[in-house]
Amino acid sequence: MSRNKSNRTTHIPRASESAPARHAQDSGAPPDAGADAPQAHELQFYIPATGPPSRPRRTLKHDDTFAVFDSHGDIGATAGGPDGLFDHDTRYLSHLELLIEGAQPLLLDSAIRDDNLSFYVDLTNPDIFRDEKIALLKDSVYVSRTLYLKDGSLRERLEVSNQSAEEVRLNLSIGFGNDFADIFEVRGVRRAQRGRAWAQLLAAGAVALYYRGLDGVLRETALSFEPDPSLLVDSVATYSLRLAPRQAQTIFLTAASRGRLPKSTQSFFNGLTGLHRELKAAAGQSAHVETADPTLNQILWRSTADVRMLLTKTADGSYPYAGIPWYSTTFGRDGIITALQMLWFDPSIAVGVLKRLAAHQAEDFDARADSEPGKILHEMRDGEMAALGEVPFGLYYGSVDSTPLFVVLAGYYARRTGDYALVRELWPAIERALAWIDGPGDPDGDGFVEYARHTEQGLRNQGWKDSHDSVFHADGRLADGPIALVEAQAYVYAARRLAAHCARELGLHARADELARAAEALRVRFEEAFWCEEIGSYALALDGEKKQCKVRTSNAGHALYAGIARPDRAQRVADGLLDSKFFSGWGLRTVARGESRYNPMSYHNGSIWPHDNALIAHGLGRYGFKEGVAAVFDSLIRAASYMEARRIPELYCGFRRRHGRGPTLYPAACSPQAWAASAPFLFIQTMLGLEFDHKARQIRLVNPSVPLSAGEIVIRNLSLGEARVDLALKQDARSAISLHVLRTIGDVQVSLVFDPDVREHPLTAKG
Repeated sequence: MSRNKSNRTTHIPRASESAPARHAQDSGAPPDAGADAPQAHELQFYIPATGPPSRPRRTLKHDDTFAVFDSHGDIGATAGGPDGLFDHDTRYLSHLELLIEGAQPLLLDSAIRDDNLSFYVDLTNPDIFRDEKIALLKDSVYVSRTLYLKDGSLRERLEVSNQSAEEVRLNLSIGFGNDFADIFEVRGVRRAQRGRAWAQLLAAGAVALYYRGLDGVLRETALSFEPDPSLLVDSVATYSLRLAPRQAQTIFLTAASRGRLPKSTQSFFNGLTGLHRELKAAAGQSAHVETADPTLNQILWRSTADVRMLLTKTADGSYPYAGIPWYSTTFGRDGIITALQMLWFDPSIAVGVLKRLAAHQAEDFDARADSEPGKILHEMRDGEMAALGEVPFGLYYGSVDSTPLFVVLAGYYARRTGDYALVRELWPAIERALAWIDGPGDPDGDGFVEYARHTEQGLRNQGWKDSHDSVFHADGRLADGPIALVEAQAYVYAARRLAAHCARELGLHARADELARAAEALRVRFEEAFWCEEIGSYALALDGEKKQCKVRTSNAGHALYAGIARPDRAQRVADGLLDSKFFSGWGLRTVARGESRYNPMSYHNGSIWPHDNALIAHGLGRYGFKEGVAAVFDSLIRAASYMEARRIPELYCGFRRRHGRGPTLYPAACSPQAWAASAPFLFIQTMLGLEFDHKARQIRLVNPSVPLSAGEIVIRNLSLGEARVDLALKQDARSAISLHVLRTIGDVQVSLVFDPDVREHPLTAKG
């Protein structure tokens, strides 16, 4: 691009057709051959394994904007990763590469800050040859890159310093470019047509990249360089630097995904200060946890930072987006489970989740979106392909469990906070959700919620295990629908009980009695229809002919989480889950070893999901199986201790634990992922038996235990309404628990409760 011609345009290449592709929860394992393989309309959302990236990837996120870099701070410079600057499901920068005299610099170190606010990279130059002679000796120049995201923009401070004793002359270039790919294109979906792209030089140090989509929307990336580069042509900014010994040159780069450039370099420092203020404000409204174990502390700090990074300001409040890179948007189920797991720690997350999902609750029947009145959202997308209907996920309702889980979250939120004013505000949405459960959610009127997709573009399976092959019979045959999942019935049971409690608090006593009776009737029918003596557990599902899928899966553990399981059968489910066929040493597998479709490398049929383990462990705790809770918690913490940056990923493989080796990673797992990052907090609640009683102004710890690795747990800023408390728990070698209340602000009491009938407490079975 010529610097002296402001209207010259350049071609922007289309998205790569070799990028990975998979729908949000389609199986990451290779499809099985034969009739059970995913069909063409399912393969369009399948993400094939493409091998590891040649450089490790790093991620940043701020509100709706996220970025995937390589370890050098570049974007798209090496193959293998979903690199880019993304905003609202569109890539706004697909290439950003720093070169020294045309050569890639050498990496010294790079890391995301512990609080996820910024990314630091340290580089140096390789040996630079001219005319077969070394013109610039290696390690002469030190390059420091600091990158962060704010307000839809990538901002970078790049400092180049001469560490040698001689003057240095060099050309430093920054290559850039964009394809304006939709997130589904990045995942590999091929499009027959795309819009028109062009670039325009705005000034000596500024460039705009434009794309007019087929949806008619003009999307723009504005880039600015300060000071002005020595040369700005096509897609490269070049600085010709002359540095005396110890002299440094600083360059500021901004890539604005919404076309708005900051006015000065001072905005770089102001923006970073603003991020720190946001973080401080967020930390002030949540609890803080610290233990005597440094590794566990690192895991908890990283998990806290990941959840905060994924929280996104929306028109309806803050919402935890599901994960990076593929799911950085509103997912109903993911948001609800994240809020449930964080509820004791930061109940404000639940407020944003409940309000946003209520605002987007389905009003009409729409087969293209699997929408039915009262149904709660599965997924929301903002990109060009969703706007054009090329993918059905603009507002998509294809999940069977988001609706009852919405009611569950509302009920648990009320118990946690005493905020029945919000429950009253949400009550119409709660009633619509309950009406969906009784109506469209149960199309044949047998008392069980079921699913069957109404569009070929939609998800074949609509529980949390929504890959195409996740619901099957003992002989491996895929189940035909409509399908009634075991955990969906359990969630409905919990939803009715919690809604009954809320109705009573709102003075709706007749409605409360009606809901309580419906819950009890479901419990009886559930035991009759789902218990399978042949496998000693609850069946995975009932197929369209009401035949049991007699497969041992982790789904049955969710019956314990919801409290629907009969105590004697809960004991048998717990024993099975803690057997080596399920328990790998790194956690509980999704499918037991030995089942027909068991594959420890699959997405849903033998892998280990941290959130699944946390929910099951909570179920073990509510039935009094605390030793099982401790075993599962310890396995998760040991697995996380092997993960890069102590970050808990979406899932990992289900191979058994082997001495001296860490868990086997799943290559396409999102990391960070909201419900994985929040899982340790539900474990802690379960171990400590945390309950909140607003009427009595009490925080109770029912039959608490402290993980052996933790030694001591200190919780600060724990809230009960406006009151705050700091407390410490310690367990000695004889398992004796000591509680120390370190600080109280306001009207609150903390007490230890030792009760053998743990299921009679409000946040367990009665909840």
